[in-house]
Amino acid sequence: MAIPYGTDEWVETYNNIVKERMESQSPPYIMGTPEWVKQYEELIQNDAEYKEAAKTWEGSVVIKILAKPEIGLDKDLYMFMDLWHGDCNYVRIVPAEVGEAGDYVITGEYERWKAVMAKELDTVKGMMQGKLKLKGDLPTIVRAVKAASRLVDLSASTNPRFPDELDDAGKEDLRALLKRAEEELGI
Repeated sequence: MAIPYGTDEWVETYNNIVKERMESQSPPYIMGTPEWVKQYEELIQNDAEYKEAAKTWEGSVVIKILAKPEIGLDKDLYMFMDLWHGDCNYVRIVPAEVGEAGDYVITGEYERWKAVMAKELDTVKGMMQGKLKLKGDLPTIVRAVKAASRLVDLSASTNPRFPDELDDAGKEDLRALLKRAEEELGI
């Protein structure tokens, strides 16, 4: 049975998985894995340009990547960013109910998020065109376009490996990691 989200035990277990993965995996990390999320979090936390652009931003942003079983994503993946006035308190993969409760939830198919990270799709334009779905106030997001753009730039700067580019063994490893996260953390 999964540890309840929000408890000290959940945070400790999540952090232990991140530490274990960072010690056992080498960059470039696979987009959406705990080690990739940690790398992304650290980039945001240490980026002066983001801090300036987001100094008036308030609220959590959740990136929801829709399931795509053929690449190892057997269920939707929620990446929760706790952002406040230019600070990034944390970025984590979270259970669905936590992700859906975010202040701003941006949902898209895997290919759309890959295109965002490749800078082939602008996030705000993608929302306006219906390629990405937003739960939250679009005018607020539009006012924070510089901050949103910087978050995309930082995600792209991780130079990730993408799940659809993995060989069959890599996809099975990803599937096993996500299954473990589900069993232990409810993710």
